[in-house]
Amino acid sequence: MGRVMVQLKVTNHTDKTNAAEGLIRPEQIRSITIEALVDTGATMLVLPEEVVDLLGLAREGTRRMRLADGSIQDVPWVGGVRIEILGREMTCDALVVPRGGSALVGQIPLEGLDLVVDPKSRDVRVNPESPDVPLMDAMAAA
Repeated sequence: MGRVMVQLKVTNHTDKTNAAEGLIRPEQIRSITIEALVDTGATMLVLPEEVVDLLGLAREGTRRMRLADGSIQDVPWVGGVRIEILGREMTCDALVVPRGGSALVGQIPLEGLDLVVDPKSRDVRVNPESPDVPLMDAMAAA
């Protein structure tokens, strides 16, 4: 398929909430736009440590992460990450990799934003079945 890259806006969700409540000024919201690798074989959002530090996101603990080579590492994770891709937004957790690592968008954010990956063109697009807003699938509870 080749590498699929996307522009990813990453924001401190607590800052966004605090600005909405008038606790900080809107220009104090910490946010950055970075290029991220889209990996349909990965599960979560992964951010390099320098992005996490710039946004002031607190480490919540550690999680186990399996790498492409099959090795397993314990890595820090953060919550309260507001992401935006193609105008669609969601809040999620992220695994943290060392400085200089690559940002990576896995299946949870792709599903949460209802985005599809076109392997031929290597483009990320909004789901054509729900072009205006993300459509979530759920099973009815009995």
